[in-house]
Order: sequence, then structure tokens, then C-alpha cells
Amino acid sequence: MTNVKVGDKVIVSTGSGGMAEETLADAARCVPMPDNLDFDVASSFFVTYGTSYHALHDRAHLKADETLVVLGAAGGVGLSAVELGKAMGARVVAAASSEEKVALAKKHGADDGFVYPSGRLSKDEQKAFSEEIKRMTGGKGADVLYDPVGGDYAEPALRAMNWEGRYLVIGFAAGDIPRVPLNLTLLKGCDIVGVFWGASMARDPKTGLANLKQITNWIAEGKLHPYVSARFPLERAGEAIRMLMDRKAQGKVVVMP
Repeated sequence: MTNVKVGDKVIVSTGSGGMAEETLADAARCVPMPDNLDFDVASSFFVTYGTSYHALHDRAHLKADETLVVLGAAGGVGLSAVELGKAMGARVVAAASSEEKVALAKKHGADDGFVYPSGRLSKDEQKAFSEEIKRMTGGKGADVLYDPVGGDYAEPALRAMNWEGRYLVIGFAAGDIPRVPLNLTLLKGCDIVGVFWGASMARDPKTGLANLKQITNWIAEGKLHPYVSARFPLERAGEAIRMLMDRKAQGKVVVMP
């Protein structure tokens, strides 16, 4: 064990058992915690920023002159993608379900943004959603599209990809796993790219830890600002989970043992 020593403050994703006063973790998965980082912020960024950096850096190979469109841009992973996209030099367009959420994404670095309708989308709403992405990208479409929402948003988002764009499959917050017409990938010359950060960490822990150290350094340097919107004591952990289930959270929700 060379990455940490007894007495170090560390950050780790245990997978389970985190809502406790004490827990056990594999030392090889621990990342040293900078002295100027508060515990609530340190606990909140690991999975979200780890997922987004893996998505944008390892899977999409995002370039500084490209346009990144982020769906669900005010959620945990969405907001981290906004910040990381800007840190990597891209132009970032934030899409979210309310003006308040778009405003939050802009506060964290998004260059532009728009509101999309919530729930099931009609054909007209899907078309309008796709057209808005194209409008926000100067008619070209997204070079990289970060989608943690899925559902009815997936197909119109795929229709709004630029030539040789990369559509990142992050998750399915809308509830439904979408089925998309694959002829769109042919017409756009684009890729649908799966993102599974947990499996990537297990298969290539060396790269995963290097990514996390890069993120940690950027946070310590003030280039990234993880946002904690709510804090709950351990005895109210159920309320924190309910806030996530009801999709009322912005940024991250933290339970404080």
C-alpha cells in the first residue's frame, strides 16, 4: 500500500455501507483528500465527477473546440459534466426541466441553455426538443451529447447529433430504457457510446485512480466547484433518498454521519 498511510484523510466509493459512522474500504481504492477540501464536498463529487470525466475524457475524447450538450444539466452527474466540459475547453449547452435548473448550470459554467418539457413527450415536443439542440449548436448539432435521462429524450437527441458526434449513454432518469432507430447512426456517422464508470474502475483501476486524482487537483485549484444543495443528518437519510427519487435534487445531496 503506497497511495495512503495511517492517519490520512481519504475519499473512497465503497459501493455500499457509506451511510455509517465507520466503514471498511480497500486501501487501493482510496484517494488522498486535499487539506483545503471540506468533508461534505469531498463525499459528494467522487461518483459524479468520476463518471463524467470517464465519459468525456476516456469515452468521448472531448476536444477543446467542440460543443457539448448536457441533458439533466442540474443533477449530480449533469452539473459535473457541465463543469468538466468547461475545464476541458468545450462550449457547453445545458438542457434541464426548469429555468431555475438551467440558471444553476450557467452559474457553473454553461455557455448557453434551454428548458425542455418534463414527462412523456409528444411527437411535436420531441421534434421541438431536437430542433432546439440544433439551434443552440448553430445548426450543426452536438459534437458530444451527455444523456443521463434516456426515455423519450433519447431519439430526438440522437437526431440532433453533428457528423461523427458521440452520444454518451449515462443513465435513464426518465425511467424508460429507450429504443432508438440505428439508421440514425448511419445518417449522422455518429457513435452511441456506453459509459459504465464502476466497471471501468474495476477493469482499469490505475487509469481510474489517475482520473480521480486529476479531478481532485482541479477541485483543490478552484477549477471545479462541486455543488451540495442539501445536507441531512444520518437519522434523516431516508429524506435524502426520497429527494433523489422525486428528482427534486440539484447538484448533490449529502448525508452527514
